Amino acid sequence: MRNSTSILALLLAAALLTSCGQPEKIDYSGPTADWASYGASEGGGHYSAATQINADNVMQLEQVWEYRSGDVRMPGDGTVTYPNGEQFPAMGSGWQLTPLLVNETLYGCSAFNRLFALDPRTGEELWSVDPDVDISQEVMVNCRGVSSWQGEPNSDGICAHRIFMGTMDGRLLAVDGATGQACQDFGTNGTVNLKAGLGEHLEYEYSAHSPGAILGDKLIMGAMVLDRVHNDMPSGVVRAFDVRSGEKVWHWDPIPPGQTPELDANGDPVYQRGSSNVWSIISVDTQRNLVFLPTGNTSTDFYGGLRDNLDFYSSSVVALNGSTGELVWHFQMVHHDIWDYDTPSQPTLFEFQRDGETIPALAQPTKMGHLFLLNRETGEPLFPVEERPVPQGGEVTGEYLSPTQPFPTRPPPLHPSRLGPEDAWGFTFWDKSACRDTLAGLHNEGIFTPPSTRGSLFYPSDFGGNNWGSPALDPVRNIAVLNSRFIPAILKLTPREQCGKSSATSPQLGTPYCLEVAPVLSPLGVPCNEPPWGTLVAVDLDRGEILWETALGTLEHIAPWPVSMIKGPPNVGGPAVTASGLTFIAGSTDQYLRAFDTETGEELWKAPLPTGGHATPMTYRAGKDQKQYVVITAGGHFGMAAFGQVPSDHIIAFALPD
Repeated sequence: MRNSTSILALLLAAALLTSCGQPEKIDYSGPTADWASYGASEGGGHYSAATQINADNVMQLEQVWEYRSGDVRMPGDGTVTYPNGEQFPAMGSGWQLTPLLVNETLYGCSAFNRLFALDPRTGEELWSVDPDVDISQEVMVNCRGVSSWQGEPNSDGICAHRIFMGTMDGRLLAVDGATGQACQDFGTNGTVNLKAGLGEHLEYEYSAHSPGAILGDKLIMGAMVLDRVHNDMPSGVVRAFDVRSGEKVWHWDPIPPGQTPELDANGDPVYQRGSSNVWSIISVDTQRNLVFLPTGNTSTDFYGGLRDNLDFYSSSVVALNGSTGELVWHFQMVHHDIWDYDTPSQPTLFEFQRDGETIPALAQPTKMGHLFLLNRETGEPLFPVEERPVPQGGEVTGEYLSPTQPFPTRPPPLHPSRLGPEDAWGFTFWDKSACRDTLAGLHNEGIFTPPSTRGSLFYPSDFGGNNWGSPALDPVRNIAVLNSRFIPAILKLTPREQCGKSSATSPQLGTPYCLEVAPVLSPLGVPCNEPPWGTLVAVDLDRGEILWETALGTLEHIAPWPVSMIKGPPNVGGPAVTASGLTFIAGSTDQYLRAFDTETGEELWKAPLPTGGHATPMTYRAGKDQKQYVVITAGGHFGMAAFGQVPSDHIIAFALPD
């Protein structure tokens, strides 16, 4: 009896051990969720109601499919020619796609603007359309996403579901969501020319990298105007197009109040050259018929002595009437921006709770690490914003400075406002001492130190702080999650007659100065400030308080052990959040996709990627009989090439095992 009991106990123990290694049964009773806009909803937030993947089972996620676009440009494949004739090696591609999930189909675009549809369960390509963009003429090779609209079919019986994509060479395409066939009733054979009315310019100076926003039967489009080249760049005009015909419904030209718009001989508008552009993601509020624009700064970025108040709407959030394009309000985050501190990310809508009242609100991150929380109906701050004196020690002839800049009192800054020689960091006394000497030799009065001819400390730099990928916003918990970056730089203006040819120098033609911006690195090639250089942070939006902050990633892949164990390398990308309390993000140089607990910041899971995942992930569950998938584009990023990021062409999906 004892022997049989012992054998039974052993068998039971073995069965228990075996069952512990088996995946839990997938719960198919939870909600389904699509991803119909770049930010998941029309007001952004990167939030999914899907709950199948949660804190208890996220460790079981595994890769289930991979799609390769085949579209990659390696660094140095070709040259870029500036208007003054100088030539430099081309940057590699930097694929930042966040796909859409609509009607149980994934839609996206390659880094070369090839538009495609995928089966969301397998990654199999269903159709693709190549608009034949000549990438040899483009400086920044990238596509962040597409837009989706659904209505009635056209006279051909197609295009009830339309997918729109802007291209690097300034076109706007409309295709049928089911087949990829061009919507012939849209513009000219499915194409609208976005360069109409912009005047003469070089091919690479105007590109549509970010998807447009859908408001009713209108598609609202901005575009990227290239930084740092000259002060007569194409206009930053924003236009609304009819989704069926492609006809322009309205335009907003960011000229100062009181300036009379210019018209050509036919009475058509001549858009103001050099004005603030909208290169990032636009939000809309259908209920209130509002359009929210995150504006860039006026050409050229680091010298404003010739702007003549043209930067009135620069580095702002601008709210427009969705029917007419007329201004409703605007809030400027940086006055007379000469730091390229343009508004980098999608104005993200949420409901703010105060004393039992619900206020329609908007969260706007900035490159300075300032998170502004505004009433989206009026533009009024939800917490006090103070106009504080800022450095006035300018030494640049012809420049003028704003005496104050706006500082939100809540939430507190997500980026330090100062880095002095006493803060220098290094692996050894030798490189720390070198960093201290470098910092001591720079013009440095803290945040908003003006550019100078001897070199100013640029901290925060124009890469952030926060950039285009943030924020993700959990509307149930009212938590915003943002990734931040802390890399000091040297900002130096050189008089025109002393400018030489260097790939590190931007010409800023038409101004008295060329420009050099370079990271402040030790002789060992690491930033001169103490790590972490990249973090993930959560903010309680109702209280305006930081809940937690954690280093994002390690120095794996870019440093040998044990240095590789240092946490918090530079990052770029963005997070996505779920109703089950998870935050997904890649973004770091160590090439992992990670999951964190949204309420605590605890890292719960990670999976390796073939290269940097510097896009914002998305997640979906297309049907009750389907799994929840987490999808990330791993294509590298041209801004991370110095940290070993290699361009590539992967879309990778993860799900729970069967």
